[in-house]
Order: sequence, then C-alpha cells, then structure tokens
Amino acid sequence: MARPDPVLPGSAHVHRLTLPAVALLLTALAALPIDAAEDAPLRYDYTVLNVYPHDPRAFTQGLLYRAGHLYESTGRYGESELRRVSLETGRVVKRRRLGRRYFGEGLTAMDDRLVQLTWRNGVAFVRDAGSLALLERFEYPGEGWGLAHDGRRLIMSDGSAVLRFLNPAGLVELDRVTVRDRGRPLVGLNELEMVDDLLYANVWQTDEIVMIDLASGRVTGRADLSGLLTPAERAETDVLNGIAWDADDRRLFVTGKLWPKLFEISLTPQPGPTRPQQQLGSEQELGSE
Repeated sequence: MARPDPVLPGSAHVHRLTLPAVALLLTALAALPIDAAEDAPLRYDYTVLNVYPHDPRAFTQGLLYRAGHLYESTGRYGESELRRVSLETGRVVKRRRLGRRYFGEGLTAMDDRLVQLTWRNGVAFVRDAGSLALLERFEYPGEGWGLAHDGRRLIMSDGSAVLRFLNPAGLVELDRVTVRDRGRPLVGLNELEMVDDLLYANVWQTDEIVMIDLASGRVTGRADLSGLLTPAERAETDVLNGIAWDADDRRLFVTGKLWPKLFEISLTPQPGPTRPQQQLGSEQELGSE
C-alpha cells in the first residue's frame, strides 16, 4: 500500500523516488504506444450510498471487511498498527502495534488468519483474526505495498506494474504478471482487493481505482473517485488508499490516508458500446431491477 505521499511534516521517512523522478517515469511510460487491438478499459461512475466516520489519524495502508468488522493496517514508523474497527462508529475495537521499526502495509484475510505486510522490512505478520494475536511471521524480498487473496494465492504489489503471486504457506513466489493498460505498464499499484473475479487496485498519487484481470494482467476498468471529500476536507488529508469488499452483502468501501470519512459506494459503467450486465455494489446485484 504505499508510503507517505508525499512526506508529511514530522515524518522521518524519505522516498527512494522523488516526485520529479516519478513524473519522468510516468512521462516515459505515457510515450509508449497504445495497443490499438486491445479494448480500452470501461470507465465507471460512482454513487455514494453511505458515509461512515474514519479515524483522521489513521495512515491507511490496508483495508478489509470480514465478519461484520473492518480491519485496517496503518503505516508510518512508530505509529503502525493492525486494527479491528466498528464500521458504524469508526471506533477502534482492538489494536496491535507493530513496533517502532516497522512500517505497516497491505492486509488480507485467509480463513481465520490475517496477513499484514511491512514496507521495507521484508516481514509479514500472520495473526488470529479474533484476538489479533501473532501466530507466525514470514520474510519476503523487496518492498511490500498491497496484498489480496484470491482463494488460492496471495497477490502482492510493490509500487511497480508487477503483481507477485505467493504461496500462502511461507510466502514463496509462484508467479508474477505485469499489469498493462492497452499495452502500457501501469505503475504505482498500491492497495489491493479481490472483488469477485477481478482485482481492484488503488493507483498511487491518483484518485483512481483500476480493475485488473489476473490471468492476463489487463486493466479492464477504471473509476475516478475524485470528489468524495470536499476541497476543505481534502486539504487536510493524504491520498485515496483503502478498498474493502463485503462479499456477503456486496458492499464496496473506500477511504484514504488521514481521511475523516469512509464511503460505501456503487460503481456504474459509463455509457459505451459494451456494458456489463450489473452494477457493482448496488441493488441490481442483489436481484432488484
């Protein structure tokens, strides 16, 4: 899920890539030719269905919904935690601190276990979902940003265009795929969440969520979520980061780093030559036309 964006006052954290360097990289990628044979991603509009309170001190790096509760991984050295949070009130019900030398990152669930990444520590913590007690810890190479689980494998992002597929037993890499939008690598993949058969990802330093076909790495959809916060609220916050999917009730939640609110939204494809049969996170999915 990504680092401070950009470094905020009081942060003892320095990016490996400066913002000008990121801009140059994005410019270079934009110069790559578009694959005309590949369909452009569907564009989605959003509708806010509900608004819930969110801790404005939470530097959100990972978010998931499980068994009636939100779980959140927060970042920053000395402040990183794993939390269980009440959706309705935003109150932290239970928390486990990571320790001052760890920077919390992506989060996902596997049955009754939670797996939490760290940024540059190369360590993943496995905890009991009920007590949040530490059960295991694993090491992995490279940076950890976002994390998701497709029922068989863990899926990890590292801020590049590459997704790594990991064996849940020991986090051994099984495979990888490069995410592309009409042939161009899409860098900055951050927080991840499986929604049905697609992987949803925040894109660092943007207000966009992209939908990814894992078999091909192709971006099949994009949703611009700018405007969720008022300009005054946005001035006091950091980037959009945090996607949670309630598979039972088909609800989609999003928030951001230091955001005072968490939103339940639905996504509707914009008019075009091809449209999916259903909205996401809407009554249509529940059989109500």
